[in-house]
Amino acid sequence: MSTPITVVGTGYVGLTTGACMSHLGHDVTCLDIDESKVAMLSRGHVPILEEGLYRLVEEGLGTGRLRFTTDSADAVSSAEIVFLCLPTPQGADGSADLSFVKNACAQIGPSLAAGTIVINKSTVPVGTTKVVAAALGRDDVHVVSNPEFLAQGTAVHDFLNPDRVVIGADDREVALKVGSLYLGLPAPWVVTDPASAELIKYVANSFLATKLSFVNAVAAVSESVGADIEDVIRGVGYDRRIGHDFMRPGPGWGGSCLPKDTRALVSIADGAGYDFALLQQTIDVNEAQFQRIVDKVADVCGGQLGGKTVAAWGLTFKAGTDDLRDSPALRVVELLLEAGASVRAYDPALKPGREIADGVEVVADIYESCRDADALLVLTEWSEFRRADLDRVADELKNLAVVDSRNTLDLNALKRRGFDVRAVGRT
Repeated sequence: MSTPITVVGTGYVGLTTGACMSHLGHDVTCLDIDESKVAMLSRGHVPILEEGLYRLVEEGLGTGRLRFTTDSADAVSSAEIVFLCLPTPQGADGSADLSFVKNACAQIGPSLAAGTIVINKSTVPVGTTKVVAAALGRDDVHVVSNPEFLAQGTAVHDFLNPDRVVIGADDREVALKVGSLYLGLPAPWVVTDPASAELIKYVANSFLATKLSFVNAVAAVSESVGADIEDVIRGVGYDRRIGHDFMRPGPGWGGSCLPKDTRALVSIADGAGYDFALLQQTIDVNEAQFQRIVDKVADVCGGQLGGKTVAAWGLTFKAGTDDLRDSPALRVVELLLEAGASVRAYDPALKPGREIADGVEVVADIYESCRDADALLVLTEWSEFRRADLDRVADELKNLAVVDSRNTLDLNALKRRGFDVRAVGRT
């Protein structure tokens, strides 16, 4: 049965939520304060790179089940469900800034119909349902936590094929109403209280970050003892208690979620009087990983980076997205620049000439990035890089030196061509 839904915010989470809910047959209005963005989306132009999202927006506009507006009163007055998909940026102490959420609630509160269910979809601190209820200024609406578990690059797939649907509500009938939005999706429901639902999201992301830091630490050990991290991961990952997911070494983890959520959970624990040293060490290991990659580049460049040119493949935080927020690639690039190197970068998702930082040139071609460079550094795992003509790469580089921070390229093929190669966890 179709439910009238309003989604407040049209970022990654909001736009994916709106498009997917309309795909499931609901009537969806997406609300945003950015007039130019709303106009663009109303024409079917999707401003972010996310596989499958353009098709769903186009479908929703075509069926009339999806529309975009800046009129808050019109958007929420007839909605039975209102999703809050708003940014919660990090404060200096690691806590989440809820000002966007509070401001939006103050704006829409007077226009809500009695009985409306307002859902926190954003990642928010434990206790935010009460903050939202207070900001709405209404005692005749319900506030629920329904956290998202979307990975950029696969957000549409993740929404339509969830591992679970988590619903935090004080009223069971309200929880069932929220769950009914997802009928037809093959996933279990976890119905709990709001605080537990809010904590689930932080714990999930923090655990994934811990796995990534752990495997990067094991990769460092593998290099020291002459083991191959690829074989180690394969052997460990077949253990059903562990699995292969999030067991790939790299330049460090980043993006819009893991850094923010791990620091937030440390802050939440600290506020509750618990020293979450294990999670803090996860963050510290990640910070050290960025420098480890830079040290590898310095090693293949003769021990110092001053005056060197590094060809960087990939700047986005992962393949399949154009998002640069908290990108580990950019963290490594920043350290390279601080060490005196210049960077010529190529990324399939970025236009040439994109301004990144002084000392970074974004070019249009994978081979152009290598021209007369002292070393090649692979930072993002785009499949295009695996198909690169290594002979042509060798012709373009000044020195046959490669640091593959994603273990993306064929190590043996590089060595056959005489490259000096540094991978992660492989000797």
